[in-house]
Amino acid sequence: MVAVDVVLPVLDEADALGWVLERMPPEHRPIVVDNGSTDGSAAIARRLGAVVVHEPRRGFGAACAAGLRAATAPVVAFCDADASLDPADLPDVTGAVLDGRADLVLGARRPVSARSWPVHARVANRYLARQVRRATGWPVTDLGPMRAGRRDGLVALDVADRRSGWPLEQVLRAAAAGWRVAEVPVPYHPRVGRSKVTGTVRGTIGAVHDMSAVLRAHADADRRPRQDSNLRPSD
Repeated sequence: MVAVDVVLPVLDEADALGWVLERMPPEHRPIVVDNGSTDGSAAIARRLGAVVVHEPRRGFGAACAAGLRAATAPVVAFCDADASLDPADLPDVTGAVLDGRADLVLGARRPVSARSWPVHARVANRYLARQVRRATGWPVTDLGPMRAGRRDGLVALDVADRRSGWPLEQVLRAAAAGWRVAEVPVPYHPRVGRSKVTGTVRGTIGAVHDMSAVLRAHADADRRPRQDSNLRPSD
């Protein structure tokens, strides 16, 4: 029985993908969203039994949205496919959603070595998490990619960003909808292969730019009159 669909955005992750898929827990079905790979990632995923979705529009948010559309399990998780996060840790994240203790669970990254998380990316994440705490009142420490929620609620959030602001917008919309959030620590390892985003200074700057735009839009929305939200996940 598939209890959880796991969305894995992929752009040229052939070197890591086999390890990631082989460590997928029972009852967790991988959905690999190929975001324009040229290294055979999609073929590897298909050979190892994953559902493969092709999303030609580049962007982390575009890949996550495509994976969510393809998901059919009651709970949907998201995880990077570069071996920086171990899928074997997913039950720690999905468990609280499956048993109804939380509506959204975030995996708070805990680096296992200095190489796991470049300083510039860590500083940027700390800044953004602080902004989220101010905006939502949630004690969030990380906006990491490993997370889980109920599929119907995640779809209803209707996250619009298709770039690096997608994870932040999801959190802000969930807070506005009154969701219960939990955060659990997950080990964070050095990634396999070349980083496309936060492993580079340029990528980190781009991610901060995208997320700052989401924060500004959220602040502007807060100044407008609100209507009652009906986005809370059903029990």
